[in-house]
Amino acid sequence: MSVTIKDVAARAGVAPSTVSRVISDSPHISEKTKRKVHKIMEEMGYHLNYNARNLAQQSTKTIGIVMKNSTEESMFNTFFPEVIRGISGLCSKYDFSISLTTGESEEEIFNDTVKMVRGKRVDGMIVLYSKKDDRVVPYLIESGIPFVVIGKPLIEPGKIMFVDNDNVQATKEATDYLLNIGHTKIAFIGEDTEFEVGEARLNGFSQAMREKHLDIPELYLKNLQPNADHGQQVISELMELADPPTALVVTNDLNALILLTALSEKNIKVPEDMSLISFNNSIISRISNPPLTTVDTQIFQLGYESASCLIELVKDPSIFKKSVVIPTSIVERKSCVAPRI
Repeated sequence: MSVTIKDVAARAGVAPSTVSRVISDSPHISEKTKRKVHKIMEEMGYHLNYNARNLAQQSTKTIGIVMKNSTEESMFNTFFPEVIRGISGLCSKYDFSISLTTGESEEEIFNDTVKMVRGKRVDGMIVLYSKKDDRVVPYLIESGIPFVVIGKPLIEPGKIMFVDNDNVQATKEATDYLLNIGHTKIAFIGEDTEFEVGEARLNGFSQAMREKHLDIPELYLKNLQPNADHGQQVISELMELADPPTALVVTNDLNALILLTALSEKNIKVPEDMSLISFNNSIISRISNPPLTTVDTQIFQLGYESASCLIELVKDPSIFKKSVVIPTSIVERKSCVAPRI
């Protein structure tokens, strides 16, 4: 049997009307009583039944956004401000506001998500990443709240609405760009492969190299932490190899800028001594020296379409869980030339 308001009220020793006022966050109920009732609701599992029954009927006009990392760390990555701008652009048309998770760790981000859902603070959620062993997406499935993922989901294929690029194909094209101008010694500077986008881009790079029957030395595959010291370490390790690379595929513009700085400090010129292609076509790619050839992933559109999909889902949770693939293109600038013979 499902848990009712009367069951919660009986356990809490309050009237059913008090429980209703706690659920609606009435200012006439003390914080002490609210905490007590919410604790009992959690213990009895009432919030799950409440979400399933009422989220489609009542609207907060707010969308929750689950960040990949802490807010501070995310804002240094050019992807997140731009994707949030896209989400906001669509939300403003429908008078929706947004609410971000603010946790500083994976655990805190998960707890923020739970609080948004259980507190009925949002109509739906957008998860800005897809990750192995993630707790957020399974929780959202269990809770019954509408949600959309930016990135290809790693569980429940076909049952989760998502928006993404074809990251395998995009990275294959970026690598082919370097191969077609004569590079064969190409290193891949990626990110954490626990995230689906990191693994997809590594797979695209590998596909392009295999098609040209080129070996990929293990020491050509690096993951870069977004800080200057690690950038210097990665460049030192690559350039000290007996057969160093002549080109780099770097999976975001911020890391490309870090590597440009590290290369400059070693008097390695881009593109004369090292070609470099990156991802995202952010402002960094336009103002760096030299300006970066980059894959335009249309970050704004990823955010805009994810919000559009979510609002559709909020209005009708029974609709088909579609996927939207945003096309990519290579923007040529001045960071790539043919290798020196």
